[in-house]
Amino acid sequence: MTADTEAAYFRQKTPGSRNTVSGAESFDYIIAGAGSAGCVLANRLSADPSVKVLLLEAGGPDDHRWIHIPIGVFYVIGNPQTDWCYVSEPEPGYNGRKIPIPRGKTLGGSSSINGTAYVRGQARDYDGWRQLGNTGWSWDDVLPFFKMSEDYIHGADDMHGTGGELRVEEVRMRWPILDAIRDAAEQTGIPKRDDFNRGDNEGCGYFQVTQRRATRWSTATAFLRPARNRANLKVITGAHATRILLKDRRAVGVEYRQSDALHRATATGEVIVSGGAIGSPQLLQLSGIGPAALLKDCGIDVAHDLPGVGENLHEHPDVRYLVKVPGADTINVRFHNPIKKALMGIEYFLFKTGPMTTGAPPLTGFCKSDPSRETPNIQFRIGAVSYDHVGATPHRFSAFSGGICNLRPTSRGHVRIKSGDPLTYPAVLHNFLATTDDQQVAVDSIKVMHKVFAAPALAPFHPDSDLPDPAAHTDAQLLEYARNVSFHVFHPVGTCKMGPDAMAVVDERLRVHGIGGLRVVDASIMPAITSGNTNAPTIMIAEKASHMIRADRNAGTRVAA
Repeated sequence: MTADTEAAYFRQKTPGSRNTVSGAESFDYIIAGAGSAGCVLANRLSADPSVKVLLLEAGGPDDHRWIHIPIGVFYVIGNPQTDWCYVSEPEPGYNGRKIPIPRGKTLGGSSSINGTAYVRGQARDYDGWRQLGNTGWSWDDVLPFFKMSEDYIHGADDMHGTGGELRVEEVRMRWPILDAIRDAAEQTGIPKRDDFNRGDNEGCGYFQVTQRRATRWSTATAFLRPARNRANLKVITGAHATRILLKDRRAVGVEYRQSDALHRATATGEVIVSGGAIGSPQLLQLSGIGPAALLKDCGIDVAHDLPGVGENLHEHPDVRYLVKVPGADTINVRFHNPIKKALMGIEYFLFKTGPMTTGAPPLTGFCKSDPSRETPNIQFRIGAVSYDHVGATPHRFSAFSGGICNLRPTSRGHVRIKSGDPLTYPAVLHNFLATTDDQQVAVDSIKVMHKVFAAPALAPFHPDSDLPDPAAHTDAQLLEYARNVSFHVFHPVGTCKMGPDAMAVVDERLRVHGIGGLRVVDASIMPAITSGNTNAPTIMIAEKASHMIRADRNAGTRVAA
């Protein structure tokens, strides 16, 4: 069901339902969104038996059979049961193409449909946040919160933790072609690396993953499941938050739609918005918090003119590539051989190893697009498989494929509601490749991959590149290639950014500027995107936020006493 169809369906089913609202139940905390951040918050806040917590999730329970098997990413992305299936506006930098935007629509949010890669980013990312005026967010400040959540397979050390809810293990597959690519990368100056989570991630190696024995370890599994039986935690699925209830410039509750009715819940403490980089700004705007002109155009009364809500959207733009390797053993070959295909399933269910244990391409590398860069600013990912798009059948020829993305894009886009209807999807525009720097990084990234593919270690496989087009040689040709085939890595951030400036939405304690009792806790608060996959940083943000929320509550209790 498309966004417009879904909206029309609910309007037909519930004519005038906005005037029919059930009685409100009261809670200390209401969390709108049970995704990567919301499940962590629900666990941590409900650990105090004296508080009452409500967790709302617009999607359903995480009981789809393919959620928990890592390879199932191909069946849950693009599936309206588990994915919001957003689509961008025509992207000028991508020659007007509209780009699909997968976002999790189930308990666990995008941690239930992602590739399970665990990457924290670089120390400089968080030190940069601190330099922007966000006290308490440097690498040294956030490292304890990464470790707090973690149950690291190799044991605790100065950079890793054990005993936490989030299991982090090594990927459980190896391929000769991927090992050869790792060797080729080393031959071009990209060193081998086994751990990308120590503050400096330069190098090439296999991802570490949020899995326990080859089972996806989403935040719903890791954090929410152990807390579900707590008497003070109420979890409601199929509950679409439609607006935040405000009184005297303070959040006092949430209105949400479930089935054919509207409900209200009130919050005596705080409302916490955790809908992600698209859902969170949308909910704020629907509630009258955002750019005044936009809200007025959509017929929404302006409760608080906050111009940064929905702005600063950015994401890792990703140049795709595909390389044929005739005769090599790849998933393509096994998928189209009935016996080998069956053996992949048997290997997974008996031994928890093999191709079905991976969602994201298992090999990754971090390097510089040119020597002038201070630290690695591009990341490549490679899998022993190729297809036209996620969810498509693997090609019948043997190949590997992947993408190389800009870790620090300078282009910025937005998320803006189109109307006051909460079931109408917002307009999402990334503005990919809008800046000269982003264009140059895209061109240089392709050159980096050309060097790797031409290295001696890959020569025995006779690599034959279809993407990038070997006929493209000039910078202008390479840029045009990037415009035609680039995608993104499903890492939207920044639309409710943290900071002290005029376009910031939340302060360093993630409190919404100008509105009491309201916080935003998810990837939307990132002032600048991290240098790698964003799920681990989002979990850290929620871990740190829960610590701040509890501390503020305790401070308030002491003052009241």
